[in-house]
Order: sequence, then C-alpha cells, then structure tokens
Amino acid sequence: MKTYFVSDVHLGLQVGDPADRERRFTDFLNALPSDTESLYLLGDIWDFWYEYRDVVPKGYVRVFAAIQELMDRGVDVYFMTGNHDIWAYSYFEELGMKRVSQPYLVEIAGKKFCLGHGDGLGPVPFGYRVIQTIFHCRPLQVLFSMLHPWIAFSFGNTWSRHSRLSHDAEYVFGGADEPLYKFVSDYEKEHSVDYFIFGHYHTHVDMLTPAGARLLILKDWISSSPYIVFDESTAMLDPIGRRQVMATMEKLNKEYNHMCVKHENEELKLAEKIGKIKKSIESGEKFVKDCQEHLKDFE
Repeated sequence: MKTYFVSDVHLGLQVGDPADRERRFTDFLNALPSDTESLYLLGDIWDFWYEYRDVVPKGYVRVFAAIQELMDRGVDVYFMTGNHDIWAYSYFEELGMKRVSQPYLVEIAGKKFCLGHGDGLGPVPFGYRVIQTIFHCRPLQVLFSMLHPWIAFSFGNTWSRHSRLSHDAEYVFGGADEPLYKFVSDYEKEHSVDYFIFGHYHTHVDMLTPAGARLLILKDWISSSPYIVFDESTAMLDPIGRRQVMATMEKLNKEYNHMCVKHENEELKLAEKIGKIKKSIESGEKFVKDCQEHLKDFE
C-alpha cells in the first residue's frame, strides 16, 4: 500500500500560471493508483484560504471533486494548515478530510513519521512569533470576519502575492543552523522517528538527522509537481509470507556479506543488496568465462 505526501501547492496564487498549477495538482490526485492507502496534505495547499461561517472561497471545483473521489475509494485524506491557509475551520472536515496538527507523529507500515508544515517549529525569531500569535488570535479573526468577503479575499490574495514576489529566489536551507533542524534534533531525543517530512521552505531537502532519521522537505508546486510516496513493498503479503521473504533475503545477505547504503525500508535495503549480489555473481561468471577463453590459447 502507498502513502503520499504533498505540500505548498499554493492554489490561487497569482504567480506563474495558476490554472496550470491547479490542473497539475488535479491530474496528480486523479492519477493516484488503486493501492493508495492515504494522502497527507501538509499545509499551504491553498495560497490564501479564509473561511466564513457560511462562505468559503470560490473555485477549485475539480480539486475538491478529485479529493472526494479518493475518499469515496476508501483513501484516507489528512490535512493540516500551513501559514497561508491557517483560517480553515470546518469545511474540509465536512467534506470528509481528517484534520491533524503539527508535529504529527504517526506509524505507517512499521515506520515512525513526524509530519508538519514546518513553520513556527524550533527557535524562530520573536517577530515571527508575534505575527503567528496575531493570525491565530480568535478575537482578531472575528473582527476580520466582519469584512465583506470581497474585501477580505482581495486583501489576503494581494498580501500573499506580494510576499511570494518578495522571496522570488529559491531558499537555501541552512542545515544545522535552521530552526526546523534544531526542532528535529530536540524532538528525536524524546521520540523514535524514522522520517521527518515538512514543507514551507519551498526547496528540496533530503538529509540525515543527528539520530540517523531522514529529514525530507518538499518543494513547492510553483514550477514543478513534487510529492513523496512511501511504498510498503511487502504489504500485500500475509505475515507468514512476509517473514519467509525477509528470511530468504537475510540469508542471501549473510552468505554473500554485502553492505548497502541507507534506504527507505528494510525490504528496499535487502533488495538492493541482493541486486549487488546478483551483479557480483554475474561479474564472477564473466571472469571465469574470460579465463576459460584465455586457457584455450595454451591448449
């Protein structure tokens, strides 16, 4: 079974080609295979989302239809808010999506995942904390709701577009100096985690944490269509069959004493090792064959 992770689609952002971005995301949703078990939307799927009690932003009909189709197929769709769509209150849950908050620790196929949008985690600057407090302040949200939707959405979309254009260059993740990395380092001291997956930074990151977990950050969808898929390669086997396959693969590894670099799960590790074993055997067979050919010259 497969689990997919997506972040920072920024639907509605008037930068680049908004219609193409929505089409790509809809195509992605419609193309998810039949063995998809769950989909995690890790924030900022919408560039600006403000939800009134009886009014939600117009449009995105095909996106919602594709998500509804997935849920009708039995796919669990989880969502968390980012820093652009934090004013989502109940509409997504009314559609059938499951709301989670960062940091969200979940076990998938025996692996521990810590998921989040990524904003506000770790020792972020004081000014950013103040802004986040204002955005989450319920009395201020009530006051903002008193604005006519046309005014509110015009203000929000203009502010969001200006923010994106002012950060046009791709962000360079600073590794151990980043607040998010410091959060991860502290978090894994108290929790066992195999994978950390975030968005927010609009850049691709794939690195190891101090404890050896894998830190993955999803790039945005402004000019590409990035996502992460976790595929449990033996999920369709019964427990006995899975143990038999794993035991056979372990036996081959011990007999040929091969090592392998990190991979996403045990099966993939073992599969790559066996692939290397196969190459080694083929190389040995070729060597023997070449020797036999040379010996013929002395007959």
